[in-house]
Amino acid sequence: MVPTVEIGASANGRRRALETAGLLHPRFGAVTAPLFDGREPFFLSLDKVQVKYEMLRAHIVDSVRVSSAASAHGYSRAAFYLAVANFEEKGMLGLLDERRGRRGPLKLTAELVAYLQGAESSRSGAELVEEIERVFGVHLHRRTIERARSR
Repeated sequence: MVPTVEIGASANGRRRALETAGLLHPRFGAVTAPLFDGREPFFLSLDKVQVKYEMLRAHIVDSVRVSSAASAHGYSRAAFYLAVANFEEKGMLGLLDERRGRRGPLKLTAELVAYLQGAESSRSGAELVEEIERVFGVHLHRRTIERARSR
């Protein structure tokens, strides 16, 4: 037996889940597409991924002009084209925003990691800070060194 889900039963719960996941549409109030008029609880203008998907579908399936589809879904033409490119490259995962911030330590190269992992385990991170700066000319924080050694 397939369980049934009442989509509209917990709109607040869905909103909290979207908020926690960072998936709230930044301009949900600007969404004017008929699907998101509130009559059908499945379509929620707060859901950034759903809105992007429906924006692309409106253009591709319903032949809505790019500028109209983007505007009706609370996005610019530039954002539309970014969504298309990401969708073509990654599928549904492309509709998720990229994670913000750095993708890891900037100064910690593969060469440095290998050097640190080969260092004597009795040496402290503080000792290695000075050595790394002297040998490689790079200043690393003691905790960065300790994390790299524990990988």
